[in-house]
Amino acid sequence: MISVVIPIYRNEPFIDELYNRLIANLSTITEDFELIFVNDCSPDNSWSIIIEYAKKDYRVKGISFSRNFGQHIAITAGIAKTSGEWIIVMDGDLQDKPEEIIHLYNKACEGYEVVFARRRARKDSILKKLSSRIFYKIFDMLAGSKSDPSVANFGIYSRKVIDNFIKMQEHSRLFPQFIRWLGFNIAYKDVEHGERQTGKSAYTFRKKMDLAIDTIISMSNQPLKLFIKTGFLLSFLSFIYGVIIVIKYLVWGIPVQGWTSLIVSLYLLGGLILSTMGILGLYIGKIYDEVKNRPLYIVDETINFSK
Repeated sequence: MISVVIPIYRNEPFIDELYNRLIANLSTITEDFELIFVNDCSPDNSWSIIIEYAKKDYRVKGISFSRNFGQHIAITAGIAKTSGEWIIVMDGDLQDKPEEIIHLYNKACEGYEVVFARRRARKDSILKKLSSRIFYKIFDMLAGSKSDPSVANFGIYSRKVIDNFIKMQEHSRLFPQFIRWLGFNIAYKDVEHGERQTGKSAYTFRKKMDLAIDTIISMSNQPLKLFIKTGFLLSFLSFIYGVIIVIKYLVWGIPVQGWTSLIVSLYLLGGLILSTMGILGLYIGKIYDEVKNRPLYIVDETINFSK
């Protein structure tokens, strides 16, 4: 009835408690559930722990990648193996609290296809919250979307939503944005955000920016439109400035000067041209990546799957 997908990377300290709390809370809804742990080539002993639990509990299933492919690819791999009517996606560091699953499920039963968990008060450092806000501001500006920094991957999704999500095979992906793009009936449920007990998030600001650029390029042509508008604006301003110079020369006899302004203008236009070429290069590069048609991920090992 319920499938839980959990991407795993450096989550060794949390897996024991995560398993126990998931079992306790899911059992209040149904005994018919599965836990799918996706090991994103974690450098610690996470996979060994998952194997031990899978040997003791047939409901625990595991997928291990041949190398690190990233969190959102790991989520995709886990989702592709689900069989439940409802699919829950959550992180493996216990900041997504298993106790909130019942509230998400009850909200979904009101008639929603998607219920995103909205963190009332994020238990993250000021730097992480600030970097997250900057990330979504830049993403929304360039992607032409509207995001909520308090919403991440944690949520519950119907089988219909997941079946349509699986059809999307782009390599650059941001799971919540793909779900929103599908356009099904979405609700939000306020949840309590857990504190990270040990370690630190693998998502640095640099990784977030790289993810934002990849996702923007794959989901929007807004950057190209932005440079087109900038080009037209500069052309218009240059034309107006040219008219003013001609009027000054013809009416007041003021000679044309401005070696400095000429050089500055050349550097400005040169920078804009290089930036535009860089953006075009990114789009062409993404097209190249997609037409190679490589698999999204390579699975090294699985456990407790029938096929």
